[in-house]
Amino acid sequence: MTSSTSVGAPQGAPTPSPSSTPSPSSTPSPSSPSPAHALARASGTTFDPARAYRLHPKVALRPERFGALAYSYDTRRLSLLKDVDLVTVVHALADVPSAADALAAVPAAKRPAVERALGRLVETGFVQPR
Repeated sequence: MTSSTSVGAPQGAPTPSPSSTPSPSSTPSPSSPSPAHALARASGTTFDPARAYRLHPKVALRPERFGALAYSYDTRRLSLLKDVDLVTVVHALADVPSAADALAAVPAAKRPAVERALGRLVETGFVQPR
């Protein structure tokens, strides 16, 4: 008696049915957005470095070795702030006249990346205009 088994499957193991294997069209492509970005709710606000911002009152920051975790009690979303300079900028936003002033403390080589991350925090509502 011969049974058809998948290569590498133990003898007598059932073979997967064609309906249980994912089709190439159902697997995400490398260029598709991550689930966190796909589910992010846009705040409708675009980032402008000349404006004054603050951390949303319903967002808590928890310090971590890599930066911080931001949790929104309003949307129940979690965001990772993966850069200590970004965390410093977010904390400074409430005390400076504009986001550009808070970004001035960031080394010039890192400033574009921190500014993009801050823009994303504004778009997702973790940071809001004052």
